[in-house]
Amino acid sequence: MIERTAIIASTVGLHARPASIFAEAAGELDAEVTIARVGEPIEEAVDADSMLALMSLGVEHGEAVVLRTEDDSAADALEALAGILETNHDA
Repeated sequence: MIERTAIIASTVGLHARPASIFAEAAGELDAEVTIARVGEPIEEAVDADSMLALMSLGVEHGEAVVLRTEDDSAADALEALAGILETNHDA
C-alpha cells in the first residue's frame, strides 16, 4: 500500500470545484485511490473518484488528508493527486 498525505489548499475546502477537479483526475487513473482525513480509520476512506463522496468528508481548508492505493506502481499518480489538493482552485 502506498500513502501520501496532503493539506487542502482551496479556501472553501474540498467542495464543489476542487472536489470536481480532483475526482475527475482520480477517475482517469487505472489505480483505485481512496481518501480520508489523517487519523481516521482506513474503513472511513472514500473513493477518490466520487465527487459526492469527497464532499461528504467535509474537509476544510488547511486540513490534512491521506491518499491510499494498493497499486505499488501508482506513486506518481498519488503525487499528482496530492498536487491538486495542495493547489488553491478558488484563487
